[in-house]
Amino acid sequence: MNVHDIFKLYEHELQLVEVELTNVFKSDALAIPLVGRHVLGSGGKRLRPMYLLLSSSLSGYHGYKRVIFSSIIEAIHTASLLHDDVVDEADVRRGRPTSHSMWGNQVVILVGDFLYANALMFAVSSGSMEIMAALSQAVARMTEGEILQLQKIANPLVTEEEYLKIVSAKTGALISAACRIGALLGGLGDDQVEALTAFGLKTGIVFQMFDDILDYEANEDVLGKHQGKDLLEGKITLPLIYLLQSIGGQERDRVIGIIKSSGDDRPQDDTSNDLKEIIRLLRKYSIIEKTMDKANHIMREAREELLSFGDSPEKDALFAMADYALQRNK
Repeated sequence: MNVHDIFKLYEHELQLVEVELTNVFKSDALAIPLVGRHVLGSGGKRLRPMYLLLSSSLSGYHGYKRVIFSSIIEAIHTASLLHDDVVDEADVRRGRPTSHSMWGNQVVILVGDFLYANALMFAVSSGSMEIMAALSQAVARMTEGEILQLQKIANPLVTEEEYLKIVSAKTGALISAACRIGALLGGLGDDQVEALTAFGLKTGIVFQMFDDILDYEANEDVLGKHQGKDLLEGKITLPLIYLLQSIGGQERDRVIGIIKSSGDDRPQDDTSNDLKEIIRLLRKYSIIEKTMDKANHIMREAREELLSFGDSPEKDALFAMADYALQRNK
């Protein structure tokens, strides 16, 4: 089973998710649906809704509430992207101009705030305190992860443990919540709810880890953003952490200098040369391979979380979605 087949199988429900997602953007403040049409029109694979749909299928739930919560999960993700692009001063997202570059920071931040609030308001109608808790905790953790990352900008002393804490919050938390909600909708026991929650968290970590690898390895058509953007913004990701662990002397001093100067307003030629130097060292010391080894280790742990579930097409589909995190084209 491949990811394309999975999305095809759930195509009808994903179309319903799009309809419900549009409803979350409804407002008399015209800027909100306007930004909504721009963001939703930029595409995206709707991975988080897919995790929720598959988790609920694995848990034996097929009712319409899973469509509602899938749209809520995606609305929260969209709100986070709007805020992230403002924080990162990004001008491109998925190959298109970012919303804040078109409508300004103030409008887009407020639209993001509206989305968070409206998504949670839609969730209240479920009457499930457990689901509300999962969503609220995910939003809180995502925000915390962004702040933690900002505090570590251009800091060459960031540890692997700190990096994993950041990506667990930034990316893992919402995928984890999607899987948890699917389990809660199915009325599973505590052990299996926690197993699906952990599966989602670890899969989300790997997804972000591979994104961080692609930032140095992929071409810009695949990325939908400028290559080396993380380095330019001073974000310390796992490839850089492993590189600093592997080098010494002048090479280490050079890398630390590049990191500390990241985020500075410097000529494009300077930053381009810095990126080339980092990529050269990453290849020299096989750092990407080491990072992939770590990602594969966490992915194996993720798959082990679902040992308590019997074999089924839904379980196979979740494994295929997890594997996809490490198989996106460069």
